[in-house]
Amino acid sequence: MRAPISGLLSRSIGFLHRGRPLCAVAASPEARTKKLERIADDLLSLNRIELYDYSILFSHKLGLNRYGSAVSSPAGDLPADASASAETKTAEKTAFDVKLEKFESASKIKVIKEIRAFTELGLKEAKELVEKAPIVVKTGVTKEEAEKMMEKLKAVGATVALE
Repeated sequence: MRAPISGLLSRSIGFLHRGRPLCAVAASPEARTKKLERIADDLLSLNRIELYDYSILFSHKLGLNRYGSAVSSPAGDLPADASASAETKTAEKTAFDVKLEKFESASKIKVIKEIRAFTELGLKEAKELVEKAPIVVKTGVTKEEAEKMMEKLKAVGATVALE
């Protein structure tokens, strides 16, 4: 009895044709069927070790890791809808973290006052937070709010970054 096609191979094939037809439309149904039968016969003639090697090679060609999800690959290798969804995921970032990198020692008091205004911390807590720089000051804020915080902190002599 011949070895069945591994689960990785079947997941890879599912990823490959998701959202688009498996075969080209230009070829006749008979030519497609003969080609697919030849490929299936070739796969079934492989022993277990060759089948395992083929499944690893096939997953690498598709850009899949061992868990089946796509890893970073050139946009040309991805289907059109997958590359578009990847672009929207990076563009949809709505929550930002404001990180205090460093500050001028002469403006420490001004930085503490600004941190207190943004975070509603007490004087002692704000001082301890500022002294721990580099540290994330506020998390999950909108881009506009984060930019306002960044401008005010830079104006008093702090170095700030958005994450």
